Amino acid sequence: MKPYLREKVPSTLKDIPDSTAYEAGYLVTKNAGWRNVCPVIDSEKCVGCLQCYLHCPDGVIYKKDGKVDIDYDFCKGCGICKKICKFGAIEMEVEK
Repeated sequence: MKPYLREKVPSTLKDIPDSTAYEAGYLVTKNAGWRNVCPVIDSEKCVGCLQCYLHCPDGVIYKKDGKVDIDYDFCKGCGICKKICKFGAIEMEVEK
């Protein structure tokens, strides 16, 4: 499941989870702008194996038209996707 911005902010004690985290994909803010590099996918090299998706700690990679795409609103630029890609389809570029 691709993360998405939740409009609801906890307002009562009942709305706050009783464990250490919310359910997967629960985000209340977009990327704060501190990322200095971002992954860029070469769609010609991508075979759609989804290994990058499986290893992404933020869950921002998703399948689109048989290839992968990245939701840059929530990507932190960690580079794990580039390291795991056996096909060299992901490169890290300096944020503009």
